[in-house]
Amino acid sequence: MARRRFFVDRIDGDRAELTGGDAAHLTRVLRAETGQRYEISDNRRAYLAEISEAAPKRVAFHIIEALPAEPPAPRVTLYAALIKFDRFEWLVEKATELGAARIVPVNAGRSEKGLAEAGGRRVERWRKIARESSQQARRVSLPEIAVPEPFAAAVKDPSLYRYVLEEQPGAEPLWRALPQPADRAAEDAIALLVGPEGGWTDTERAGARAAGWRAISIAGHILRAETAALAGLAVIGAAWSA
Repeated sequence: MARRRFFVDRIDGDRAELTGGDAAHLTRVLRAETGQRYEISDNRRAYLAEISEAAPKRVAFHIIEALPAEPPAPRVTLYAALIKFDRFEWLVEKATELGAARIVPVNAGRSEKGLAEAGGRRVERWRKIARESSQQARRVSLPEIAVPEPFAAAVKDPSLYRYVLEEQPGAEPLWRALPQPADRAAEDAIALLVGPEGGWTDTERAGARAAGWRAISIAGHILRAETAALAGLAVIGAAWSA
């Protein structure tokens, strides 16, 4: 069984510590004790570490060795139009598992009124969800969870490859729009823009097109916003890992 992984704020020499809720979970739920080994990450590199002290609010580690570095991966930014918060939280959790490097909530023209303002107060909760999901998925680094931003700001993303999900018929399938394998690089920057339940407005479509985004489709039928986002991430992740 793979060892559990936890994120620490920093590593000082060969020492690190875990505090707060993660420490409580480790000691009270997992019954961690001195001498047990876990994996930890400082958001840059993962290490094998042994517990040197276990208390309800603080767990101290001694670093044993650095784990092999993971191969470089593309930086994928998911721009997701705000939807009802229970579903957006699920989106954050699963997008983190699928390797999104950055998740940006977008206040689209057809997002429900009030979600952007309320979303600004939800960012810390979304970051907590992303942290827990990152540990479960054994990521080395946490995704960035940005504060909600307007559509006009989102389309200014400078990524090399930019895809906007189009729910209207006729858009090119994502798998066909992707660059050929020989043209893909491990360090590529990719952005995926997914709209709200009501779809894009004509103004937003024109804005994305003018900014150079490529309109794509995911399947031959309409998907819920969170499903479409995850399907798109899965297609992109599979393509760049092939």
